Amino acid sequence: MILVVVAHPYPDRSYANRALLGSLDGLAGVEVRSLYDLYPDFAIDEAAEREALAAASVVVWQHPIYWYSVPALLKLWFEKVLTPGWAWGPGGDALRGKRCQWVVTTGGDGLDYLPSGIHGHPFEVFIPAVRQTAEFCGMEWLEPLVVHEARHLDASALEAWGVVYRARLAALGAGEGVDDD
Repeated sequence: MILVVVAHPYPDRSYANRALLGSLDGLAGVEVRSLYDLYPDFAIDEAAEREALAAASVVVWQHPIYWYSVPALLKLWFEKVLTPGWAWGPGGDALRGKRCQWVVTTGGDGLDYLPSGIHGHPFEVFIPAVRQTAEFCGMEWLEPLVVHEARHLDASALEAWGVVYRARLAALGAGEGVDDD
């Protein structure tokens, strides 16, 4: 089973993340948990989240970039759900060997993530904290799927990204490797 953990603070206003999720409709073996829909009060049901994680062989973290990181509720989810003795540390092997796919959208284009761009660094500089979260829990980190300039993409561009996303999850669900896109 593939668990897609979606963390968009404004899911009803999301253009790109909604389109990406829509591309997964009908894909067998995929469970979607939208954190901001499930926990608008930030009161995370840790047991339910761990149960969903335990059933998965692939975990997807999908969200827009917020201040060079994950949105607040996903950060809290990391803190509340990925606990010592369960996700890491002595006895904490519940996620060991599971594959982790990061699917992230940015408001800026690829040029914004250059040393000369508005963010002053390539996007790859912002990956290590999320990657380390997965690897610290013993997960296998997969090449991220990064959709730049998400707010400005037209429907056909978003549809193309959706095809890539769906194909990647279908391959993972079939136990296959993932080719770089």
